[in-house]
Amino acid sequence: MTAKAMNVSMGFEHRYRWSQRLLHWTMAAIIIAALGLGLYCSYLHHGSPQREFLMDLHKSLGMTALALVVMRISTRAAFGEPSWRTPPSKIVRAGSHLAHGVLYLLMVLMPVAGYITSGSQGRDIPWFGAFYWPNLMPANKALGHLASEVHVIGAYTFFAVLGLHLAAVAWHRLVKRDEVLSRML
Repeated sequence: MTAKAMNVSMGFEHRYRWSQRLLHWTMAAIIIAALGLGLYCSYLHHGSPQREFLMDLHKSLGMTALALVVMRISTRAAFGEPSWRTPPSKIVRAGSHLAHGVLYLLMVLMPVAGYITSGSQGRDIPWFGAFYWPNLMPANKALGHLASEVHVIGAYTFFAVLGLHLAAVAWHRLVKRDEVLSRML
């Protein structure tokens, strides 16, 4: 029996591949943690040891997310999405594609803006205490300020779009009772 035939017989043809699901849930945890840490750190005193430690963790999570989104985009391009048992309406599909496009854009934009913010202001970009990412940015306070503004606006946009994403999942699961969530489980 071929792998495709086995997937069909087990009902897996309507689910994302295990690698896509693993990347989705791993990135979801990393992004939620990074957003939460970033928000929390915005209330802490600049220069405090607690803030510095948490910002290093925030940066490490952000750079991890950036590396993983490259893998995620590659995996999605290679394998696409699974077939539907019952395809959603065109308007639901359009809304889903728009929301996912914005999420992917934010998954790239946020760590890049964070990197530019830190690098152009001469701050380290650590990765969990193991090493520092090379700083390829010239010292440029204006660029750092602009990237910081993009990062902050992007964070609030991320919170909003992520909230809509979770609300849509809940709607599909609890109201529509369709297969949307099961495709990613």
